[in-house]
Amino acid sequence: MAMTAEDIREMSNEQIEERMLELREELFRLRFRGAMMQLENPQLPKQIRREIARMKTIVRERELAGGEA
Repeated sequence: MAMTAEDIREMSNEQIEERMLELREELFRLRFRGAMMQLENPQLPKQIRREIARMKTIVRERELAGGEA
């Protein structure tokens, strides 16, 4: 499930934004399940947050690279 930074860099900004939206929705659902103690993998929310952060970092790198050119 986890994407590497190289996988994310191959995606367009629009694809990254769509994927981040999907991950945020999944994280929202996991919070409810976690509150009811129904998580099969308690590390999953942490993995999703890290993947979102990785995507945000790459989008920011692109913004900075575009600003310098």
